[in-house]
Amino acid sequence: MALINNIMNNVPVPKVVLSPFDKIIEVTSYVALIAFWLMNAFAFTTLPETIPTHYNSMGEVDGYGPKATIFFLPVLGTVLFVFLTFIIKKPETFNYTVEITEENAIEQYTNSTKLLRFMKLALLLLFILIDYKTIATSKGNSDGLGKWFLPFTIALIFIPIVFSVYKSFSNKEIRK
Repeated sequence: MALINNIMNNVPVPKVVLSPFDKIIEVTSYVALIAFWLMNAFAFTTLPETIPTHYNSMGEVDGYGPKATIFFLPVLGTVLFVFLTFIIKKPETFNYTVEITEENAIEQYTNSTKLLRFMKLALLLLFILIDYKTIATSKGNSDGLGKWFLPFTIALIFIPIVFSVYKSFSNKEIRK
């Protein structure tokens, strides 16, 4: 629906140029995705037949399943990675907290794509950490995710979102 509204309202579609930081985040995301798959592929052969598959809010194991479930997060991570990589290329289709004009489009698009690029990497890193702790717990080298995992995850996801929304509104002076 946003795309139809943007086309009908002649929303500008300037090209977002990646900053050096954006490029580092992109390359790091690709490296993390490859490392994620390699970590799981190498660990799979040494895992016991039953591994932790779920953790409660305190980071303690509360569910077990077959060792093949170790590939659930890499598959989910890859699907999210591909999806986010695709939509980052279409910032004109996003919903924004401010009206998009010729004057603010590039700044708003850059802000939103930077957020999504960071989220793509953050989700991958969280999934890698969960699988790493699952592998370690399966081998008796850890006892779950730990109490800090849930607050850390919430902060990692919501602080960048709040910052991005703040930045979007702080650019009001260039709005129509």
